[in-house]
Amino acid sequence: MKIFHSLVFLCAPVLLVASAVGADDHSQHGDDSSAHSHMGSASPLTAAGNYEFWTIQEAIQELDADPKTDWTKVNVEALRQHLVDMHNFTINVDVLSQKAIEKGMEAVVRPTTKGSEASLDRVFAAHPAQLKREAGWDMQVKKKGDLFTLRVTTNNPAEVNRIRGLGYIGVMALGEHHQIHHWGLVKGENPHH
Repeated sequence: MKIFHSLVFLCAPVLLVASAVGADDHSQHGDDSSAHSHMGSASPLTAAGNYEFWTIQEAIQELDADPKTDWTKVNVEALRQHLVDMHNFTINVDVLSQKAIEKGMEAVVRPTTKGSEASLDRVFAAHPAQLKREAGWDMQVKKKGDLFTLRVTTNNPAEVNRIRGLGYIGVMALGEHHQIHHWGLVKGENPHH
């Protein structure tokens, strides 16, 4: 199964390898040179564009490959909107502080655009419950003005330094739920339920 990439900056080396592997996998599905004949010849390039576009293209390829895809439920736009949120909470924020607290860490972030503030509101409405399910950690988010303060803690002393080392973006990128979430969104499901 192909892997959806959750954060381009954390996965850039993986993207390059996956790109090469994806090209090999694609060629095993048959001769696709006719699909590129209008361009004159097949391209040696494997990346379809930026991370968001590539993720959407990969999702469409997986939907096309599954004969059970219910196209009446497919919602590629929902995936695109979520990828905008991911871009915003990764790039369009200032991490003002990260510090150790008892049992974990506290981070203060400020959105740098109006869109990123809305993205943070949406993401922080769902991420604490997901983090609890996946890692067993507690995440509390408080918003005051345009500042978001998150506190991530654990009752397991062996994981405290891991939380502190991950910091804001590491905690957001942790785990493989992003891939499951993306797949659910594009298939028209609500992956938060």
